[in-house]
Amino acid sequence: MEKSIAPLARCTGLAITGGMPAHSPSADLRTAALLAWYDRSGRDLPWRVKSGRAEPYRVWLSENMLQQTSVEAVKPYFAKFLALWPDVEALAAAEDHAVMTAWAGLGYYARARNLLACARAVARDFNGRFPETEDGLRALPGIGAYTAAAIAAIAFGERAIVIDGNVERVVTRLAAIDTLLPKAKPEIRAVLDGMVPADRPGDFAQALMDLGATLCTPKSPSCQLCPLSDACVARVRGQAAAFPVKPAKKGRKQLQSLAFVALDSQARILLRTRAGKGLLAGMAEVPNVDWSAGAGSLGAAPLQAEWRRLNQPVIHVFTHIDLRMEIAVARLPATAPAPEGMRWVSLERLGDEPLPTLFRKVIEAGLRALR
Repeated sequence: MEKSIAPLARCTGLAITGGMPAHSPSADLRTAALLAWYDRSGRDLPWRVKSGRAEPYRVWLSENMLQQTSVEAVKPYFAKFLALWPDVEALAAAEDHAVMTAWAGLGYYARARNLLACARAVARDFNGRFPETEDGLRALPGIGAYTAAAIAAIAFGERAIVIDGNVERVVTRLAAIDTLLPKAKPEIRAVLDGMVPADRPGDFAQALMDLGATLCTPKSPSCQLCPLSDACVARVRGQAAAFPVKPAKKGRKQLQSLAFVALDSQARILLRTRAGKGLLAGMAEVPNVDWSAGAGSLGAAPLQAEWRRLNQPVIHVFTHIDLRMEIAVARLPATAPAPEGMRWVSLERLGDEPLPTLFRKVIEAGLRALR
């Protein structure tokens, strides 16, 4: 391999150590090329400032929303949150129910709960100002290593090493790191430590993210357009798509359930609130049986009615679960008291409820059947 990239090293300034790029003057060339590309081609995003420092609240909010979620899905939620709560103190003063309702549909609802806990800590303990260091940010509730580094670099200009999935992919290809993830992270960090510039750490982090999102994609990377192409060991080997090396995916659990959509004579739906811990914690739902290997029976209905089981279930995919939720519907001829722990909600007010996407789909299917 050293023979195959030696000419490349000579023309780009890459030093060769054990067949991999060394972290020395070559890093400046790679970094300069990356930042020049970012200045030309970096994405325009609502939370991003292309020159100068970004506002910490916007960076923090966007980074929380972007975890395991696409940029396009986040944009309307980001705009909604800014309109409702323009700064961290406004968010800290918000009611839990209001925040969960605004978050509904974005998924991974623990993020919304962590968002509130962090906002309240910043408002209470730091007079509404985020700590300006990676260590200080890491001490806040709900902020992990990645988010702390991202905020420190992008909002405060700290020379922090930011590693997300896009960055992992770019760097493992750049240095042909064939260690299995996540064990490869120290090697990725070592490569980045030789590249992060002191003067533009935030732009550097965002440039790597953009590169991974637009050119250095998981499949069919656009190596011919990449600003790091000449320095990329995996590309030289013709193996870019082979990196990063990941463990085999574990199969998702196959679970089933039965949901009950009840509509009363006043056009109200029967809802309840999920437990405060676990998947979809604290969100609203229609009554449904415990998720298990079997779908459940009509005998588990929350109240007496002429229940009708639909033929078409709702299929919903979580990170580790494939859920098949069957649906039973009933129209009540008169108003009935809501069972303990449940409530009747008018169709007009469903938008005020923190309904996750799963139960929005269930309700839509149930209402179609009841029309």
